[in-house]
Amino acid sequence: MTNFIEKFIQKNLSIELGCAPEAVSKYRIAKGFYLILITARHILSDTILAVIGVVIAGLGLKSFLLPNNFIDGGVTGISLLTAEVTGLPLPILIVVLNIPFMLLAYRHIGRGFALKSMLAIAGLALAVYALPYPLITTDKLLIATFGGFFLGAGIGLAIRGGAVLDGTEVLAIFLSRKSSLTVGDIILVFNLMIFAVAAYLLGFETAMYAVLTYLAAAKTVDFIIEGVEEYVSVTVVSPHHEEIRAFITRELGIGITVFTGNQGYGKRGETQHQEILYTVITRLEISRLQHAIEKIDPHAFVVMGNVRGIRGGAIKKRAVDLH
Repeated sequence: MTNFIEKFIQKNLSIELGCAPEAVSKYRIAKGFYLILITARHILSDTILAVIGVVIAGLGLKSFLLPNNFIDGGVTGISLLTAEVTGLPLPILIVVLNIPFMLLAYRHIGRGFALKSMLAIAGLALAVYALPYPLITTDKLLIATFGGFFLGAGIGLAIRGGAVLDGTEVLAIFLSRKSSLTVGDIILVFNLMIFAVAAYLLGFETAMYAVLTYLAAAKTVDFIIEGVEEYVSVTVVSPHHEEIRAFITRELGIGITVFTGNQGYGKRGETQHQEILYTVITRLEISRLQHAIEKIDPHAFVVMGNVRGIRGGAIKKRAVDLH
């Protein structure tokens, strides 16, 4: 099997480079083999996450929301609301109502994303239709809380797998590019409209529980995507940068990046050479770092901001001091 893959890579590289297969170096073949392995690993990982997400989201819908006539926000909420009012099958509505959003994703986000999302949405519809989920509770508060939790967990895992189970974010991304509104603003307005219709058709109590379900789902999505640990980026400008750098690497045990720049100040814009420190820490380390900086240089200029998508570096492992 390995020899077959190597020959396949060799043949394709020879066509790409315009040379004989024998002229392709072993390094290029090895690199091509490595890239195939990486791609296969990502595809497998994304597929597993999406499948688990579909099953969990189906649990939230069929074991909590659907049998108790509850709704959520987004396209899923529209599907639940439509199924409740018209009696049409929810699995069909989930697929049909998401098609326009997937076409939008195909045109403005990417073919691969749209295809994976459509397959995930079809999988969710199939799970709701075919899997024998049990009815877990009829308590309204538990339905809203845990129905939203499982639905949000499923959506979050699907997003981690490179797909969506709800087309609302696709629409929000598209509209945000055409207006001054943010993605969050558009999603909020979209869901408020759904909840207003639910209040009119199903009553205010059902609409209020729908808001609670949506909030539980939204927070769970954030938790699944961002993880347990939340990170903060820290930029420090101080003439005592060496002492601060030593504290961060030795005491906190994390990596740091040192930029060389110019510090500007005064009415005439005078500048002077300055080392700028940049690092990423967890929220639990903020207070300790702030106290240390205050002790070293109470006049230091410090900027902090939330960070997503941390990868690599020495955040989770002991940093090695360069001195």
